[in-house]
Amino acid sequence: MVTVLRTDELVKYYGDRLAVDGISIEIAEGEAYGLLGPNGAGKTTTISMVCGLLTPDRGQVEIGGHRMATDPYAAKALVGFVPQDLALYPDLTARENLNFFGRLQALGGADLKARVAQVLDTAGLTDRADDRVESYSGGMKRRLNIAVGLLHRPKLLVLDEPTVGVDPQSRAAILDAVQALNREGMALLYTSHYMEEVERVCQRVGIVDQGKLMAEGTRDELIGLVGQRDRVLLGVDGDAHALADHLRKIDGVGEVAVEIGALRVLGDDARRSLPRMLELAERAGATVTTVEVTRPTLESVFLHLTGRGLRD
Repeated sequence: MVTVLRTDELVKYYGDRLAVDGISIEIAEGEAYGLLGPNGAGKTTTISMVCGLLTPDRGQVEIGGHRMATDPYAAKALVGFVPQDLALYPDLTARENLNFFGRLQALGGADLKARVAQVLDTAGLTDRADDRVESYSGGMKRRLNIAVGLLHRPKLLVLDEPTVGVDPQSRAAILDAVQALNREGMALLYTSHYMEEVERVCQRVGIVDQGKLMAEGTRDELIGLVGQRDRVLLGVDGDAHALADHLRKIDGVGEVAVEIGALRVLGDDARRSLPRMLELAERAGATVTTVEVTRPTLESVFLHLTGRGLRD
């Protein structure tokens, strides 16, 4: 796969405080990568260096084969940045904002007009395109912020906490739009301290705390790293002990505990093993009345690695 972003041992100090401590990541074309961590973990500083807004004290940023340090114009041209703070002119309409920012990106004429129409459609704002931004809701402003970042067809879209301060409906719309862009092949660097957003949007995740990349990988890889397993609670009528003996023979099933009217099962992949559990219940002369599956979360991985909650 084609690498869109590569960072090599990024380091950044603010005075004597080490904000980013040797962060190295790679993002391929069509991949969504999430930086997950609490406020103050170093996420925004990292993406500011990726976008060329901050100069690393040490380390390199390379985008599409162009080094930010030696070829900044070519590197920045491949990046669309959606900042945490809204970067819009409230007294202009959405269309006027987009035309202005498009011209800053050297777009013009029919191409600019077409791109403005396309990104307004992506953001779901076509019917409000000629209303002033000051009349927009918080969620609409956030969606327009994303539209600005998309105007120049970036190879990498960087989103810093794009759903901060919006209502649940707007949040869902933003996440849907981001996922659609990724499915179309755009590389994403997505930062958040909401683990459910990162789990939904990103194929790979880097867990950041105190400026360090503590671990990275897919959700399942991260969970496997700390030995977390799925938990299944089966409500059972009939011979629970006989069923427990059958379940212990399933590949990937670890502990099986018998309780009054129930079984607690600890295993590697409940989605794979659950159909087999239900099949064996009939063989054991038992009826499964309820099923409850609890899967490990990225928050549990984070707590294991850092001992801190995500929303400190």
